Amino acid sequence: MSLTIGKIATLANVSTDTLRYYERELLIEPAAKSGGGYRLYGQDALRRIRFIKQAQQCGFTLTEIRALLTLRKRDEACCQDVRQLALEKRLQLEAKIKAMKVMSNALHNLIEACSIDSRPLDDCPILAALEQAIGNTN
Repeated sequence: MSLTIGKIATLANVSTDTLRYYERELLIEPAAKSGGGYRLYGQDALRRIRFIKQAQQCGFTLTEIRALLTLRKRDEACCQDVRQLALEKRLQLEAKIKAMKVMSNALHNLIEACSIDSRPLDDCPILAALEQAIGNTN
């Protein structure tokens, strides 16, 4: 079954621009071109696009997804190789979550320090704390 770029985009729930980008990044390739020069994709491309989207939802970057797709083609690769990449990604995500929690707590403390009155901006504790933080980095 051959699908046009518009049809496969609809089935995969992505834009045609996304598909063109994936093609430029060598993540997918059309199976053929029609007589009119239209890209035609097969079911394999649809599976691959869905794989890419699912991997992105798990936090993998396109570079990491390319590595996963490359592993699939290597005869000597095994599930342990994929597991290692997944473990590394999970550790990266956990580090980001930890950093975001720190940022959230810092904002919470700043919000708590700022009363709900109508002080002039020059007396705003949030702006003062942010300006002080900027001054500490130089």
